[in-house]
Amino acid sequence: MAGSKTVTRRRFIQTTAAASVVLSSPAASWARVLGANDRLNMAVIGTGGMGRGHTNELMGRRERDNLLVTRVCDVYRRRLNHAVGIIEGSDASGTMEYRDVLDDRDVDAVVIATPDHWHTKIAIEAMEAGKDVYCEKPLSLTIEQAIECRDAVKRYGRTLQVGPQGTSEDRFWKARRAIEAGRIGDVTWSQGSYCRNSRGGQFNWHIDPDAGPNNSSDADGYVWWDRWLGHEWGLAENIPWNADHFFRFRKYFAYNGGVATDLLYHRLAPLLLAISGPNGEYPRRVVASGGKYFEKDGRDIPDTFMMMVDYPSEHTIVLISVMTNDVGIPYIIRGRYGTMEFGGSLTIKEQATWWPEFRKVNAGEFAHRMVRNDDGKEAPDPKPGQASFEIHTSPRRDHMGNFLDAVRGDAQPHCNVDLGCSTMVAIKMGVEAYRQNKTLLWDAEREVVIAG
Repeated sequence: MAGSKTVTRRRFIQTTAAASVVLSSPAASWARVLGANDRLNMAVIGTGGMGRGHTNELMGRRERDNLLVTRVCDVYRRRLNHAVGIIEGSDASGTMEYRDVLDDRDVDAVVIATPDHWHTKIAIEAMEAGKDVYCEKPLSLTIEQAIECRDAVKRYGRTLQVGPQGTSEDRFWKARRAIEAGRIGDVTWSQGSYCRNSRGGQFNWHIDPDAGPNNSSDADGYVWWDRWLGHEWGLAENIPWNADHFFRFRKYFAYNGGVATDLLYHRLAPLLLAISGPNGEYPRRVVASGGKYFEKDGRDIPDTFMMMVDYPSEHTIVLISVMTNDVGIPYIIRGRYGTMEFGGSLTIKEQATWWPEFRKVNAGEFAHRMVRNDDGKEAPDPKPGQASFEIHTSPRRDHMGNFLDAVRGDAQPHCNVDLGCSTMVAIKMGVEAYRQNKTLLWDAEREVVIAG
């Protein structure tokens, strides 16, 4: 195989994007049982933008979190060489063959930062090999892959953290407690957005002019294109080298879901955590709209995207991602008794219609009383609809730190595979609702999408 070292793995699991069974393996017995003071050996698979960021970040926390980054993997030689330099490694530290990393019994956990269509294949094989996994968001490319990965976590008993970092923000955990306590009544609808603007067009990242598969495998510009596509396992279509697809993959539905999976995944996961709990909730119905209104450069994905998700527990979430104007809408969760707004702290505001219920359930959170008005009748002070209070937030363990704690058995992942999977199902349904121009429904019993 071009650019790879000798492959020692017993076999390469033959899965496709829709495969439902992964061959079992004794490799899970390779995993070390880590104590709180044991050094954690990490590997990063995919060292492009996010992967490079994770590699630098892990190196910066070596001492305080007692870890080493011992292996890096990428199918682009230039990025691989750079990553080896970051970890201060030797030639043996870097490989283009991710299975070399999974076969390394000294590696305890892997960070997967490849393009989306590779996420779950590597994650499942890593868990089968006895390794814990930090998987960049989104969890997968398809719903089938997400379900398969969720089931693999249960089967192998490994730790898996999905990467929406907002789920490690204290405000969403405090929001969860407030909602559980009934402080805003039953949630009815909520909102979030992730909007940007640019002159060059979103995801039009730099293309290295010398990059491609026709270089010598030891040249800086060499790209193992066949492996990047993953067509051998049905991960993507086998097409000739396309630099725009490689360097700007987020523009193409073959490898990801565009702004929905890249950006709105960040918004939906924390909202689900707050409203439905740490395991999230699967949707009931999803609709979407938008289009390629400005960025008409051959991309598949829209520059304007909006989706609405209805949930069985009877609330709706509205999500917006626009790449042509950066003024979005803030996080807000609306309940029947009150409204929750997210800032430096959580602000909970009263609904005038339900002021008696709001003040009863939030007794002690703010000052209020009954006074006699000019007519001698008792009236609430403050007036209905004017009461509010703040829930202060505190610093919390960061997302990667939470993963490291979970690997050592000292915490639960802030975005576990259940939350990651339920978020993925709704987001992917939004992508397909847009692409197919349909309302889509979730069949919870069969765990499949059907047309509305």
